[in-house]
Amino acid sequence: MITAGQVVPDGGGYVHSYEITAPARVVHVSGQIPVTADGTVPEGFAAQCRQVWANVAAVLAHHDMVLADLVKVTTFLSDRAHRAENSAIRREILGDHSPALTVIITGIYDEAWLLEIEVIAAR
Repeated sequence: MITAGQVVPDGGGYVHSYEITAPARVVHVSGQIPVTADGTVPEGFAAQCRQVWANVAAVLAHHDMVLADLVKVTTFLSDRAHRAENSAIRREILGDHSPALTVIITGIYDEAWLLEIEVIAAR
C-alpha cells in the first residue's frame, strides 16, 4: 500500500494506491449484491453490507483467494447516509488490510439493494 506525498493525506480507511510488485494472478469480481443464495435480501444496511462482503469472500474462495488478497474495492452506496456504517463494517471485515478504495453514491440497479461492491484481488 502506498501513500503519495504530493496529494491530500489519505484517511477514512483508504490509501492512495496499492502496488503489486511481482507477477500475480489477478481476479476481477463483478459487483456483488446483498442477496443470499436463496434469493433473500436482508433487512437494513448493516445486514446487507455483511451479506455483500460474504458474497465477495465466497467468490474469492472459489478462486482460492481471501479478503487479504484484495488490491481494489469499489463500493456503490444508494445513499450518502450509509457512508459511516459502510466504513465501519468494511474496517471490521478487512481489519488492518487496506486495499485501494473508491466509494460512489449512486442509484442501485434494484431499489431493495442499499449497496453493491466490486473488487480486484491479486496473489
